[in-house]
Amino acid sequence: MQRTHGAAVFADPDVNDGQQPDRRADRGGPAERQELRTEFSFVLPRGYVDQDGTVHKDGVMRLATARDELLPLYDARVQENSAYTTVVLLGRVITSLGTLAAVTSAVVENMFASDVAFLQDFYRRINAEGHTRIAVTCPECSHRFTADLAGGRLGES
Repeated sequence: MQRTHGAAVFADPDVNDGQQPDRRADRGGPAERQELRTEFSFVLPRGYVDQDGTVHKDGVMRLATARDELLPLYDARVQENSAYTTVVLLGRVITSLGTLAAVTSAVVENMFASDVAFLQDFYRRINAEGHTRIAVTCPECSHRFTADLAGGRLGES
């Protein structure tokens, strides 16, 4: 499986199978490129501490596939305890974490609970909503703006 970061996906402007009307005129020209972002960077609140005591905070999570969500159901650990689904699933979709060679369910099960909660929320945001941006209103001045949850460090806006 090839992983891409910000892969471009676009429709061929010259292909029309006759089933759907050509909507290029509605957009004012040929088909436009749309960026499909499949990987999202994150920074763990606490960080994973490996056997040598090194703390790993910076990571990348990819979008989940249907296979990612189905395979844990066949895992014996999940069949024994459904709460383990999160551990197996995160172990599949986290593509990198610090300098670790691989992120597995063993890594995830040894993370601090606050980091696992952060990753669960991050997973939900990028997979269910398709992005990591949220609309925010300042409680002091009522100024409205958009914040990217995947950018910056914890506590930054």
